Amino acid sequence: MTDLFSPDLGLWNLPRLTDWETRSVSGENPDGAKGGGARYEPETDNYASELGCGWKARPCIVLPAGAETVLADLAGPGVIQHIWMTIDPQHFRGLILRMYWDGEGTPSVETPLGDFFACTHGRRCRVNSLPVAVNPTGGCNAYWPMPFASRARITLENPLAEDVGWFYYQITYALRGIPGDAGRFHAQWRRARSRADHPEYVILSDITGRGRYVGTVLAWIQHTDCWWGEGEVKFYLDGDREYPTICGTGTEDYFGGAWGLAETFCAPFSGYPYWDREAEHPRHGLYRWHILDPVHFRRDLRVTIQTLGFQPGRKFIPLADDVASLALWYQDEPHTSFPGLPDLEARQI
Repeated sequence: MTDLFSPDLGLWNLPRLTDWETRSVSGENPDGAKGGGARYEPETDNYASELGCGWKARPCIVLPAGAETVLADLAGPGVIQHIWMTIDPQHFRGLILRMYWDGEGTPSVETPLGDFFACTHGRRCRVNSLPVAVNPTGGCNAYWPMPFASRARITLENPLAEDVGWFYYQITYALRGIPGDAGRFHAQWRRARSRADHPEYVILSDITGRGRYVGTVLAWIQHTDCWWGEGEVKFYLDGDREYPTICGTGTEDYFGGAWGLAETFCAPFSGYPYWDREAEHPRHGLYRWHILDPVHFRRDLRVTIQTLGFQPGRKFIPLADDVASLALWYQDEPHTSFPGLPDLEARQI
């Protein structure tokens, strides 16, 4: 089937006329029903109170304190094609985004909201890449295709003691059949302090089944005054144990740079959009999308990065740095359960 899953990224498919049906969920149409948008009657203190129904009466919602809000509960088959959201970045690490496919009991996506859009360290930054874009001022977009056979459920948890207001969102999807070999979209967030006696950070582990690894977001906080990016990214595939099948040449190399990272940049498949060099502990935010070069696995997958530095003495040094990551991949279901997400305090900077 030639469609959104083909290597041409869908551009050659635009002229094709199909029987797909486009739907969209937002504050104005929470269930995506046909003809169901703009039906809210504005309250007396609403911006649209003098205009009436149909005139932007509910463009945003409130996320209640201590609750999980259902943003979308969709009947399939279909494919989510675009997610747009915006909120004050102070909530990027607090709010938790989750996605569930086809009635599963545990989420296939679980991450702080900001990191899903490559906005690391709870900071908003410009991102200009193929599947993720963060545009002025704070419009967060994701274009990852997310197929589902019977049901898609997307939630946002607010663990804070107070309500969070002014949350805007829109989730656009197509009702359509999906290929039988279409994997389900997954994203898992982790954070840990590496150890100098074993300078390795685990990006992803204990993944079983058949799939494709498609992306990495990395948030790095230095605790050593030296060049921090000597570590190699390693992919352990299909039974690899001590040694990986895929081994890179350095951190900045994996993210599309070379000879250090002298400035921030954004490109279609890799970028370094965030660098706070003035902080007591410098912070770095990077992304790498494996779109034209997905990492295929048939049985299992483990992904790591070494935390290695470099000093003028031309010796690598192990680093005890603070690293957080988001791993993105497609796989067949069921998936193994994720490790517990760190609590609110542990997620914050």
